[in-house]
Amino acid sequence: MANDTLKTASVLAFERKLDPSDAVFHAGNWDDRNNTVQWQPVKLREKSVRGTISNRLKTKDQDPAKLDAAIENPNLQTVDVAALPADTDTLRVTFTVRVLAGTGTPSACNNATYREKLMATVAGYVSDHGFNTLATRYASNLANGRFLWRNRMGAESVEVRVAQLENGSAKHSWAFDAFALSLRDFDKGNADLSGLTNVIAGGLAGAEHVLLQVTAFVRIGAGQEVFPSQELILDRGRGDKSKTLYDVDDVAAIHSQKIGNALRTIDTWYPEAAENGPIAVEPYGSVTTQGRAYRQPKEKQDFYNLLDGWIIKDKTPDVDQQHFVIATLIRGGVFGEAN
Repeated sequence: MANDTLKTASVLAFERKLDPSDAVFHAGNWDDRNNTVQWQPVKLREKSVRGTISNRLKTKDQDPAKLDAAIENPNLQTVDVAALPADTDTLRVTFTVRVLAGTGTPSACNNATYREKLMATVAGYVSDHGFNTLATRYASNLANGRFLWRNRMGAESVEVRVAQLENGSAKHSWAFDAFALSLRDFDKGNADLSGLTNVIAGGLAGAEHVLLQVTAFVRIGAGQEVFPSQELILDRGRGDKSKTLYDVDDVAAIHSQKIGNALRTIDTWYPEAAENGPIAVEPYGSVTTQGRAYRQPKEKQDFYNLLDGWIIKDKTPDVDQQHFVIATLIRGGVFGEAN
């Protein structure tokens, strides 16, 4: 029965429970995956290019004389690029992921009654369903190499190795052919994926300490361009480059936030999922590259409506939406009542 006096906490925050590091790039050869040879860091370098005018023109600029005059002025750009050396054909991407316990326990909450009800509700979910459904999807996104983003596209082969570290050495390890696993269907697994799933589920449940070392080998061809994260330059007046790439100690890298986004791309419970496939777990189902929010508040499919219905109004969502709510808590964030 709903509690009419229970209100959403005005201060409510959760820490993320999947905590990836930045992913760094190294170059080598496919046949050296098992050898002790030293893989060399992928460095960033600048390139100055002479482009052409290709943007959409305003109506007043479509006069042939004006266009010809614009074409005469070259579109000069300085950009960062990253590529494999000419004598190596494989990109190696490495990072670590911590899996933390305490899902549903707020890091900040100024309403003790709400906190108690929230934790009891999450405990009920764990008792009924466990973390296996969510852990299967997180494990799949490690095994299928989704975290490689554009580097996965067009590759000849992708092998992903995951090791559970304990005291600096591998306690368990798994190897996956990334192309044998679907980016859209989380139901097609294998025995190794089940083992990784159990470890992630155990970490979320607090049954064991889980630190995963992830290494992906991507065979893309000698000298081919690779794609680290692009930096967002807020003050354009400070730089003269039109594209700035991310590096860690002069080694090309992908932001930890982008790795985390790939790992939580598990939401197939939103209304248009059958057509679009999985999207990252976000309170409003936001996909910035499409300019869409797939979980609209007016349809009561967003995180806040589902959470308030579950906690405040005792309206238990269907099982799929329960998975989504818990996955959002694992994602973490600040979810207090707006003033």
